[in-house]
Parts: sequence; structure tokens; C-alpha cells
Amino acid sequence: QVQLVESGGGLVQAGGSLRLSCAASGRTFSSYAMGWFRQAPGKEREFVAVMPRSIGPTYYADSVKGRFTISRDGAKNTMYLQMNSLKPEDTAVYYCAAGSPILLKNTAGYNYWGQGTQVTVSS
Repeated sequence: QVQLVESGGGLVQAGGSLRLSCAASGRTFSSYAMGWFRQAPGKEREFVAVMPRSIGPTYYADSVKGRFTISRDGAKNTMYLQMNSLKPEDTAVYYCAAGSPILLKNTAGYNYWGQGTQVTVSS
């Protein structure tokens, strides 16, 4: 079992920054791919970023590429999402996820999810 707890969401003006954290406990953090997804009101949950291993490549949705950075700290069992140059369309509940998905950008295959943290970007 893996427990995930997100933090760091909030209200920010367009152009601002936030850093989300996802603290993991339970089974070995490094065993799983770790990713961020988000869900805006009335929309499906969508992929944001993923880091398949504790060290290695990262992948991003086109909409956040160049603005968001995903990272993992194995010593702290924590994953981060640094969000810069935020836009109103980034407003959503952000979820961290862990698992062994076949398709990294698909929600299926992620076995563990956090409770979500709200990010609101005002114009």
C-alpha cells in the first residue's frame, strides 16, 4: 500500500508560481512511476507530468511544458511540481498518483491517488 498526501495548492494571480508537494508513505517510493494529474470543473482528469523513476526522464503535457517542473526526492519520499507562469486555465484540483502504468499519460494503471489540492489562478 502507498499513501499519498498533496499540499501546496492555493490562490495565485496569473503569472505567479506555486510548488505542490506529494508526500508518499508505505511501499518503496522508488518502485513506482509518480505523476501529476489535474481536473477542472466539468472536465475529465488530465495528465500534467510524470517521472517514471526517481532519477531519469520526465514527461509533460504540451500545455504545461516549459512552465512546470516535476521532481522527486527519494530521501524524503516526496514528489514536487513547480508551477511557474501560471495561467487561469491551470485552475483545477491537482492530484498526485503512483503506480506501474503501461501508458504513463493515462490515468489507468495508477493504483494510488492523493486526495487532491486546489489550485486557483486569477486573471
